[in-house]
Amino acid sequence: MRVAILTSSFSGLASFCIPRLVEEPEIEISMVIYNEGRILNPCKERRHKMKKILKLGLLGAINGLRMRHWFKEGVQSLLKIERLDVVASRFGIRLEKTPAINCQRTVNLFLEANAKLGLSLGNTYIDERIFSIPQYGMINIHHEALPQFQGAQSIIWQIYQGSLETGYTIHKINRDIDGGDILYQEKLPIELKPTFRETVTYNSSRLYEVSVKGLVNVVKRYPEFLVNVKPQVAGQAFTTPTFWQYLRMVRQYRKLYQESNR
Repeated sequence: MRVAILTSSFSGLASFCIPRLVEEPEIEISMVIYNEGRILNPCKERRHKMKKILKLGLLGAINGLRMRHWFKEGVQSLLKIERLDVVASRFGIRLEKTPAINCQRTVNLFLEANAKLGLSLGNTYIDERIFSIPQYGMINIHHEALPQFQGAQSIIWQIYQGSLETGYTIHKINRDIDGGDILYQEKLPIELKPTFRETVTYNSSRLYEVSVKGLVNVVKRYPEFLVNVKPQVAGQAFTTPTFWQYLRMVRQYRKLYQESNR
């Protein structure tokens, strides 16, 4: 299967997955496209950020920035994830940059890659003119169960609801965020650590490790999985928690941790 990878992280899921993908003789990576994340419409972006801050509250927005490091730098450090350019160079994979996900350069690069399947590994919304280019479209790894936890940051909303089960979903990309048909899903228990932060970072790292195995399996046997796709029913979308929701998460975590140590 000839694939093209689109990513918005220079030391994230794509860097972690590439070495596992190239080990498989059935998989060929034609190109890796890195989104530099330039703001093409500053006014629209400012309005979006202000709207989000108003929804979350100032404390929630600040706390959300703090928590973001748990999912990024914390996981990168724990798994010792290399830079994307280092990984691509080591395996002789062509690495290209695009200023924004849904710009014309991304379209041109995907056309040039001539891939049968596109892999989205750590991105925001992808426009149809991008995901419709490969013969089989594009697929995404969502680190949480779908459709119950669309748009969710892994682990935290499960704990918020008092659950000790997380998982990941590999799904087709369509016009809806995290709304495409499900190709494969796996669930696993949340392992509680001494602090809430450690719990989130550790289990997020576990999701990286197990989901790359699922991705390799799906890509290798994609036509088989495509025959058995499961359309999603109505789900629930989550986002950055408000400060009060965060406090409830911490209380739930402490309760679950104490119960697990009895």
